[in-house]
Amino acid sequence: QVAWTAAEHAEVGRLNSEFLASRESSELRAETLQMGYSLRRLLHELDDFAVPPAFDALPEVGFPVGWALAADVWKIPVVDSLTAYLWAWCENQVMAALKAVPLGQAAGQRMLLFLGGRVPGVVQQALALPEEHWSNFAPGLALASSNHETQYSRLFRS
Repeated sequence: QVAWTAAEHAEVGRLNSEFLASRESSELRAETLQMGYSLRRLLHELDDFAVPPAFDALPEVGFPVGWALAADVWKIPVVDSLTAYLWAWCENQVMAALKAVPLGQAAGQRMLLFLGGRVPGVVQQALALPEEHWSNFAPGLALASSNHETQYSRLFRS
């Protein structure tokens, strides 16, 4: 979001490329590209949203880059934007768990309450990290995703 605010379009492109290259499997890469594509379409359809040419110049858009642009254009503070992004991610993970495992709605709400209480601290930690410490290193996720994308029968389309 900071790069969009500063109109550092080359930096936006670099960050987008690095994020896409860091996806753990083709399935996870396809997921963020589909979400980025859908968000780009939505932003174009909004009457009060001025899509900058630099956004359309990106051949592929990862969802976080589109999210950051929307937050920048709507002047949403970085802390609030990141908090909303993380909350949405947590909610999505809990909903997936509820569909995959018979936990029940009350358990889902307890999980969200637990996770939501930690989001502000995670946001502060994330914002304090210098870029050389940014990472999405999750070898277990990489292995599970690589296996999932070749399974015959799957619960979710990523």
